[in-house]
Amino acid sequence: MNFKLAIAPDEGFYKGGLFIFNFHVTDQYPHEAPKVKCETKVYHPNIDLEGNVCLNVLREDWKPVLSINSVIYGLQLLFQEPNPDDPLNREAAEVLKSNRRLFEQNVLRSMRGGYVGEEYFEKCLLK
Repeated sequence: MNFKLAIAPDEGFYKGGLFIFNFHVTDQYPHEAPKVKCETKVYHPNIDLEGNVCLNVLREDWKPVLSINSVIYGLQLLFQEPNPDDPLNREAAEVLKSNRRLFEQNVLRSMRGGYVGEEYFEKCLLK
């Protein structure tokens, strides 16, 4: 089973953005976690530029008692509280740790559509 999910944070660094995730659920579910990719290129410590997501419930913390809702909740939490201590995008994580103001500016620049360093991001702001 495949489906898409849109997350539109209403608070935090990513407020006003729209982020699309692709879920692939195999026949092994619930014994195997769903595969999740972010289709929206985003400047985020826990999502790399190819859309891979670093979320513990998608990896070592997955248990068959968890559900798709557990993953959705985890994704929402990543946008409210990015985790610089378990990064896929190390550059974004370092900026978040060392200069929150610059991190906030980079997130906004990326969501408005523009360059952060040499990387171009498409606009993903709703307004």
